[in-house]
Amino acid sequence: MTVPGIDWPQLAAWMAVHVPDVGEPLSVALISGGKSNLTYLVEARDRRVVLRRPPLGHVLPTAHDMRREWRVISALAPTPVPVPEPVAFCADESVIGAQFYLMGYVDGASVRTRAELASPSAEVTRQLAERLAEVLAAIHAVDYREVGLEDFGRPEGYMARQLSRWCQQWERSKTASLPAYDSLVERLRERMPASHPATLVHGDYRLDNTLVRLAPPEIRAVVDWEMSTLGDPLADLGLTLTYWHDPGDDERAGIPVSGDVTLAPGFLNAAEFAAHYAKVSGRDVTDLPYYVAFGNFKLAVIVEGIHARFRQGKTVGEGFENIGSAVPTLIARAHRMLDQETP
Repeated sequence: MTVPGIDWPQLAAWMAVHVPDVGEPLSVALISGGKSNLTYLVEARDRRVVLRRPPLGHVLPTAHDMRREWRVISALAPTPVPVPEPVAFCADESVIGAQFYLMGYVDGASVRTRAELASPSAEVTRQLAERLAEVLAAIHAVDYREVGLEDFGRPEGYMARQLSRWCQQWERSKTASLPAYDSLVERLRERMPASHPATLVHGDYRLDNTLVRLAPPEIRAVVDWEMSTLGDPLADLGLTLTYWHDPGDDERAGIPVSGDVTLAPGFLNAAEFAAHYAKVSGRDVTDLPYYVAFGNFKLAVIVEGIHARFRQGKTVGEGFENIGSAVPTLIARAHRMLDQETP
């Protein structure tokens, strides 16, 4: 059996020793979707499990930390935040060529497009959007000290470090120089607000990083925790809204990492989503335009990294050919959000 990123004989031997209760592994297949860490479905004799490993090439320092993902889902398993069951972690890179972990299979769908919603009623779609806001608020409500994540990040100076970190990632990944990027960095630095009280943050929260069920509308699990840390909760909300596609926003269609699920009839628009989050979390979202601008900046850097891997022939799957064109669009959107910010 040949699957990119998996050494099948080595994986099967490791599982026989470390997770014998899962049963003999029978097959492994790349799960479609995901432009960063790779996710595979492993069919075993007794149950299904899911394997997560880093991408095959152009792995940036501090990125794609499997142990970090493993630690956060293990910590959140007993909390109200829905996560997959942690099954096993492997630090031995000789098994499949990288660290990886196994988690329980969750019976739910990852939804990016209106078509994937299969035409539910507008009421069901609205409730799903509300659940999405409520789970984000639940993540931010976790007592990270109580669940053993007190050293999971450094909350003080979080936004300043985020700006520095993503600037460094840009320099390592950039395929071209963009003056609009340079001026954006300066504006973000100059206008940075005081951070809000720290919480656990997901770092890439959006509907297609969850597994959902529609009857009744439910977020069954939050996945893809590779960017999680302790920090400013409005940075999480801002990035979520960076992915939002509101009616009439034709420019958004040119950003292939976002999908169009938020255009489904009944789905909350960006302002309604922010308002529902504010209601259930009790947080002041006055500074939100800055955080949405920062979200566009961060996504531009992430997309440039994906574009760099594609140019090196190191991506797995389809849909990468035109992804680089989204970078200047995201930078322009960040500038416009800062233009809306109240001085």
